[in-house]
Amino acid sequence: MTADPTWKGFALDADTALALLDWQREMGVDEPIGDTPLDRYAEAAQSRPAPAPAAAATPVPQPQDAASDADLPALAATLAVRAASLPDLAATMERFDGLDIRKGARSFVFADGNPAARVMIVGDVPDEDEDRAGRPFAGRAGAMLDRMLAAIGLSRDTVDAERAVYLTTALPWRTPGGRLPSEAEVLAMRPFLERHVELAAPDILILMGNCACHSALGRSGVMRMRGAWTTAFGRPAMPMAHPSYLLANAAAKRDAWADLLEIAARLNPQDAAQP
Repeated sequence: MTADPTWKGFALDADTALALLDWQREMGVDEPIGDTPLDRYAEAAQSRPAPAPAAAATPVPQPQDAASDADLPALAATLAVRAASLPDLAATMERFDGLDIRKGARSFVFADGNPAARVMIVGDVPDEDEDRAGRPFAGRAGAMLDRMLAAIGLSRDTVDAERAVYLTTALPWRTPGGRLPSEAEVLAMRPFLERHVELAAPDILILMGNCACHSALGRSGVMRMRGAWTTAFGRPAMPMAHPSYLLANAAAKRDAWADLLEIAARLNPQDAAQP
């Protein structure tokens, strides 16, 4: 029980105050209090020493954070050349965060088939089927490509390097909504594609689609370029229509068949020389 040691409205002398205290003690008062409440928690906080200021966190270096579009190809080239093997390259590309498109993609699409193959096929950016499967040339377009390759004795599944193909895409991530990649995005990933070709070391390249041609040759217009050999990354290259284009444009299949025969003749010149 508590009581106030003052007597409001009266000037207390020593005898009166003592008499009041005696009366309060008889009434069971055991703790005197004042008119003004005291915050004992605040008093305790004020009595504690102020904490030392926290040391400023040392920022973790992120060289790519400040990289502009113009810087990205040089950064990619530096990273790509350090990759000593295809697994190294895949790991480096998957960690590369220079492009925002990677944030919206479901899968990192690197390669499929036999890396020892004589033929390396470069496709466009991954579509929805490839993004879902995590491998190039999936879905209906991939099934059509497999039939096209089988027609000239090639397969992505064989271990025989003479009959095998190795597949990749110009960019390893699907663009938002499947849009065309920007010039900056193509240029940023081109050094990785070039290093990919160097490490796989195929005899010939097949560039399927406009984005593949843009990335490897620096120009688009695959239907104007198809049917004629050119050079990409120091290797013979044949531009061709992408299988997805053939699915939507049946009339283009005749030209695609002619391109396949040209590729078969390049791979097996002795067969082409026979009557």
